[in-house]
Amino acid sequence: MDTTLQDPLLGHVLDGRYRVDARIAVGGMATVYRAVDTRLDRVLALKVMHPSLAADVSFVDRFIREAKSVARLSHPNVVGVYDQGADGAYVYLAMEYIAGCTLRDVLRERGALQPRAALDILEPVLAALGAAHRAGFVHRDMKPENVLIGDDGRVKVADFGLVRAVDTVTNTTGAVLGTVSYLAPEQIEDGTATASVDVYACGVVLYEMLTGSKPHSGDTPAQVLYKHLNEDVPPPSALVPGLPYELDELVASATARTPEVRPHDAVALLAHVRNARATLTDAQLDAVPPQAREVDHVGADDRTSVIPRAVRTSAVQLPLPTAEENRFHDAPHGAGGDGVHRTSLLETPPPAPPVRRGTGNPRRGMFAIIAAILLVLGLGAGVWYINSGQFTKVPPLLTKTEAQAKERLTEAGLQAGSSTYEFSDTYKRGTVMDTDPAAGSRIRDDGTVKLTVSKGPDTVKVPDLKGTPLATAKSDLKNRGLEPGMITRAFSEEIARGSVISTDPDAGTTRRSGSAVALVVSKGAPIDVPDVTGESEQDAIADLRDAGLKAEIATERIHSDEDKGDVARQSPGEGKRLAEGDTVTLTISEGPEMIEVPDVTGQSVDDAHSALEAAGFEVEDDRGLLGLFGDTVKSQSVEGGDEAPKGSTITITIR
Repeated sequence: MDTTLQDPLLGHVLDGRYRVDARIAVGGMATVYRAVDTRLDRVLALKVMHPSLAADVSFVDRFIREAKSVARLSHPNVVGVYDQGADGAYVYLAMEYIAGCTLRDVLRERGALQPRAALDILEPVLAALGAAHRAGFVHRDMKPENVLIGDDGRVKVADFGLVRAVDTVTNTTGAVLGTVSYLAPEQIEDGTATASVDVYACGVVLYEMLTGSKPHSGDTPAQVLYKHLNEDVPPPSALVPGLPYELDELVASATARTPEVRPHDAVALLAHVRNARATLTDAQLDAVPPQAREVDHVGADDRTSVIPRAVRTSAVQLPLPTAEENRFHDAPHGAGGDGVHRTSLLETPPPAPPVRRGTGNPRRGMFAIIAAILLVLGLGAGVWYINSGQFTKVPPLLTKTEAQAKERLTEAGLQAGSSTYEFSDTYKRGTVMDTDPAAGSRIRDDGTVKLTVSKGPDTVKVPDLKGTPLATAKSDLKNRGLEPGMITRAFSEEIARGSVISTDPDAGTTRRSGSAVALVVSKGAPIDVPDVTGESEQDAIADLRDAGLKAEIATERIHSDEDKGDVARQSPGEGKRLAEGDTVTLTISEGPEMIEVPDVTGQSVDDAHSALEAAGFEVEDDRGLLGLFGDTVKSQSVEGGDEAPKGSTITITIR
């Protein structure tokens, strides 16, 4: 039996605006419904907090506060928040509705994914998290259930900033086992929630996509938590032989148990992912793991850019009400509001009153009565026609294809006017996104309704920015509807310092409006660092300046073999390559360290060697002709008690 029939919210209009049509999912904090915004006539997802939690005022305040914050996070890979409100015991969020499935559905049906598919899903997830991290948000509950994959292949992240309000770790349900599988060690130990915990969770999700299973398992949440704290996530190649080393490295880097070792946020991890992907061949990206399961496809059109359309959840496209369900005067003239034809009183006139005998003309009285009835009916019909009969209501047409919308208008006795076409991130290409007049508006019979049809997401070609100064390149991208992305710097013999070498994606590539474009900026031609050790401080600075570099003098001075005041060492050293204007740090010598020489006269040769070497000197023997067979030190080149440079040579004369 379908338990959703017992849900009291089904069919209810929440807050006088949102009609609840179907239940999509139930979680520990809230229930998610498919609903229709009756004011704007659009399908959306309604997340309604469980009434037991809504009784906690502090929790509700936090829920509302975080919902308002997340609503300001606008990103194409983040599920949008439209509205927030309360209706009695029901506190709700109105959110973007994604027709498709979750990553959990994909993994449940397909097992492990090919590396290309796994990275195709991971990259937009990291893009969404990166935007959140740079805006000061941390997701804190990244897992496959919160990754939504639309029918058109778009990937979106749900539940930003709202999951922390409920403590799910202390429960013992299967759902909790799914949640604790993605918790970072610092979350478990002290509740720390920084961008690094999202990075850890994404590493676990990548492992699961590549292998089809979670890295740590256990019969209870406590066992899984213990493994997160005490065991490293194993390399995915242990379960998928032949998996490229670069993917093992990605997982290991993201899931390091020490937060400082991980990429500091999702933007940094995204850069690692793209670098790793660039090193993989098509054969490596398309290799099918042994854990993958076969999925039957109906045809070529049954696939999206990420998953087959065979994967579905209850989140399907909501059919809008029919014209007959949403109009009162749409029935043909002469029909009632229920669409049933009513017989006109003119067709069945009331029986004439009996002819009464008496004086006067009985026919004249009968005609007078009939005339009066006709007059009343005519006036009533005229009033009805003026007020209602000549009008109908525009049927709801949003999300319908252009052809379907025109057919519906014809059925309603209306004309389809000229269509206009606009870009939209919300409505599928070719579907109606607006009407003029709006749905439900009264319009004269045979009136004209203009349609606004979606052209799908706005797309922009990446401009050729090679050789363009960085500031100009950023401005150009923004003017075209794109965003400057990650900036890296590299040497270039051809491109001037501070100008763009290349872009990712390449120039001419088509991207959605608002997409980020990474820039590689020139550091200019490389300069080989000269060797200035042993030079005086002034000479070294001058030589570096002549090479196009700057010198910085270290505050600490060291003892060395170089004369006092000369350069003892430099960083970077000779042969390293720097950009023009980069800095070389110079450490100045204090001269050699002077130490006291021990007195070894009269000692045996072996004892003298031991004493002098222990003090930090080199030893050289001078036996001459008379000392060829001797074993006693007659004299030494530096008298005992005097000082000599550490490491210098002391000559001993033997007799």
